[in-house]
Amino acid sequence: MKKYGFYRGVNLGGWMSQCDYSQERLEHFIEKKDIAAIASWGADHVRIPVDYNVLENEDGTFKQDGFARIEKAIGWCREYGLNAVIDLHKTAGYSFDVGEKEAGFFENEKYQERFYHLWEEIARHFGGMSKHVAFELLNEVTDPSVIATWNGIVRNVIPRIRVFAPDTLILVGSYHNNAPDAVPALDAPYDEKVVYNFHCYDPLVFTHQHAYWVSHIDVNHDMSFEQANLPADYFDKLFAPALETAKKYGAMLYCGEYGVIDKATPEDTVKWYKQIHDTFEKYGISRSAWSYKEMDFGLSDARLDGVRDELVKLL
Repeated sequence: MKKYGFYRGVNLGGWMSQCDYSQERLEHFIEKKDIAAIASWGADHVRIPVDYNVLENEDGTFKQDGFARIEKAIGWCREYGLNAVIDLHKTAGYSFDVGEKEAGFFENEKYQERFYHLWEEIARHFGGMSKHVAFELLNEVTDPSVIATWNGIVRNVIPRIRVFAPDTLILVGSYHNNAPDAVPALDAPYDEKVVYNFHCYDPLVFTHQHAYWVSHIDVNHDMSFEQANLPADYFDKLFAPALETAKKYGAMLYCGEYGVIDKATPEDTVKWYKQIHDTFEKYGISRSAWSYKEMDFGLSDARLDGVRDELVKLL
């Protein structure tokens, strides 16, 4: 994706997704000055997670103020020379987070049709901005048992998007929360503008130390980067299935999320970023770090003030 201007990015997590959806949050969590800051870090794009209920009412009709908010964000991005990925982080009937209590999407054709209809509307609004805006169909499918259904949904939705967005990059991820070793389970890309997408927070015991929402993490255990003991080729091996699949089909590859929780030391955070960055650069993998602000991973948070100059070079 490098030649398209989607190489080094930052997520805007917690703005239009995983939030309380209050007017205060939607209007002020991310402002124009934040886009300027990201641009000053040398990024070329942002990934904007958006939940369906920001764009849809309960009956599936569209919220024009939600679309207007994305348009405003893209306008800020263009002012500062950034592109944007619109990531549908949650759809009616499905969320990667079981706490959201969204269920039924992979079994219910009505939910699937609503998903197609929403993407058609997103494409109507932003399909003419293909040089600066990419689409990510859905954040983090979790269950491997639905992969055949998910591949079918992808085959159905892309041609409907293409009616309005014939040249837009479209990102598709696999199961186990977009794990790199699940990329081979995806069908061959629908066309040459489809991008294989994966996420990386490995090893989770380091990047998610003290994370109360991960069932197998000891919330009382600190882990240093040295204790994680990562071999020099750790990420090379981890990404190998995704790289091989992308090569097989001549497809582009994108890591839509990666990062380290704010419980790790700033110095250890830099060390992890350095190692994954070296692998990204070695293979020319496009990526977007999680996340700009707060969300337990905030790159702009005060705790990283002493290392930020070094850290942002590793995005």
